[in-house]
Formats: sequence, structure tokens, C-alpha cells
Amino acid sequence: MANFRSRALLDLAHRVTECQLCGRHSPGCEPAHANWSEYGKGMGLKAHDVFHAALCHDCHVLLDQGAEWTREERKEKWQAAFVNTLLLYFRNGWLVPR
Repeated sequence: MANFRSRALLDLAHRVTECQLCGRHSPGCEPAHANWSEYGKGMGLKAHDVFHAALCHDCHVLLDQGAEWTREERKEKWQAAFVNTLLLYFRNGWLVPR
């Protein structure tokens, strides 16, 4: 089965004006996908679009390539930002269950 893709879902991250990791103002955050296989990540394959966090560019780079944090720290930080992102989407009415 192919990973779930949704441009509309990813575009929600660009509406966010505060990084969901560091809290800095960032007009138009970026959707930072999960980097772990349990979220659908594979060789040359991004995780499902559902699994993204709205981050500023600097935090996105730190999570993807940064040597400042261990792999475990990066995972914990991404997971916290992911939860914050989902809550923000629901609170703003951008993501509405049917």
C-alpha cells in the first residue's frame, strides 16, 4: 500500500505562524515529516503526510540533519511538536472530523 499523500493537509502547516517546537514566530511554517519507519518512512520514501509537525525552517533542519540532539531526543521533540500541531489544527477548525 502506498503512503497517504495530501497536499491540502501539508498546506495547513504553511498557515501556522508559530513553530510548534521552539515557539518562535515564523510566517508560514513547514511540514516536517516523521523520520521513523513506524510512521511509514522508508528508503527514499517520506512518512505518510498525516505524520508531520508544523515547524520553522531552523527546527526542521535540526530535526532532519542536526547533530545537536541524539536520535532519541529528535524523536521526542518531533512527537511533541506533532501533538501540538494536531491540537492546533483542531482548535482552529482546520481539521474537522466527519
